[in-house]
Amino acid sequence: MDFIATILFLALVISSAKALDPCGSQPDDSDLLVIPIYGKCSPFNPPKPDSWFNTVMNMASKDPARVKYLSSLLAQKTTAVPIASGQQVLNIGNYVVRVKIGTPGQLMFMVLDTSNDVAWVPCSGCTRCSATTFSPNTSSTYGSLDCGLPQCAQVHGLSCPATGSAACSFNQSYGGDSSFSANLVRDSLGLANDIVPDFAFGCINAISGGSVPPQGLLGLGQGPMSLISQSGALYSGVFSYCLPSFKSYYFSGSLKLGPVGQPKNIRTTPLLKSPHRPSLYYVNLTGISVGRVQVPIAPDYLAFNPNTGAGTIIDSGTVVTRFVQPIYKAIRDEFVKHVKGPFTTIGVFDTCFDATAEAEAPLITLHFEGLSMTLPMENSFLHTSAGSRACLAIAPVPNNVNAAMNVIANLQQQNHRILFDVINSRLGIAREACN
Repeated sequence: MDFIATILFLALVISSAKALDPCGSQPDDSDLLVIPIYGKCSPFNPPKPDSWFNTVMNMASKDPARVKYLSSLLAQKTTAVPIASGQQVLNIGNYVVRVKIGTPGQLMFMVLDTSNDVAWVPCSGCTRCSATTFSPNTSSTYGSLDCGLPQCAQVHGLSCPATGSAACSFNQSYGGDSSFSANLVRDSLGLANDIVPDFAFGCINAISGGSVPPQGLLGLGQGPMSLISQSGALYSGVFSYCLPSFKSYYFSGSLKLGPVGQPKNIRTTPLLKSPHRPSLYYVNLTGISVGRVQVPIAPDYLAFNPNTGAGTIIDSGTVVTRFVQPIYKAIRDEFVKHVKGPFTTIGVFDTCFDATAEAEAPLITLHFEGLSMTLPMENSFLHTSAGSRACLAIAPVPNNVNAAMNVIANLQQQNHRILFDVINSRLGIAREACN
């Protein structure tokens, strides 16, 4: 009996230790857990920021390059950028998911990106990559893909040789200031309890610039090479996520793949698609309110134009929501009527005020076709490190971006369940605490 009691006690201790480990894997959960890039469970070290506010400011300072990059995503556009020297720094990509690649599975923390299709990871021998790379030689299910296959054309691979065959090689830009070269390969992709066999992705062999995520990217866009397209019937073109606050250290967010377990009574708005930017998730933004006042905005600035790419997208990789200049000015002009000044500019934010006036500040409501999304204070304002100033956490589209594209970013999406139903062309939004 003493032996049995000892075994039971040890089992209880081990079980309790696992339960208390907030970074531990959850094999019984079919959801993928999501963590901010600088969270405690993340393997990436932050660049020692002197404050939480400065951390967000640093991340948001890369948004202009990201928005410019999003506006340049054209169908069938070949990107061939030469690989040059550059130090790899973690700058863009603020949420990661834990996946396994190969057989046996190799653990990677990949950035979740709804505006890209092709997944990619740094592979062993990669030039200027991080220390963590995928090793094809140790996977029994790894295989290369030929340049003559249809998938190679979809990633804009380089031309096949005149005679014979060759691996599918391609170059791609990312984030507006970085690029990489890769070979298109296939292997098993492990997502929580699921396995996606023969998943095609880029095996990176060289990097230039500082925006390429160190352990790769998982593309959740609408194109043929995205996870949603390659998984076929497994997920039925449905996924959702809940992004925790940047301050949430642990894996408290979740990525739900497939129709099972999705919220049933969630309000939805139509998903729109541009043939010139087929990866992006467009929605019909019909208006914006500041408090109870719907600000005057000319319809042309809100209208979706599939030919030019103008309109509004939902994006997981941009930090701060951006509106074209006339929309932003209308929001700001109405906002300052309700809050006591003076107003100052801090970094990308030009509507900062004394934090004691925050209680009287009106909330921002985004009106979409079929639903409205009122941003709570935590999604609307950021505070300086000393807490003396609060800033309205939206910004205008940079002047150097030649596109009338508005971007609903991840800071405003935090603690909401965002549902993407690609097959039925609908997007749902519901409040959900995932911190």
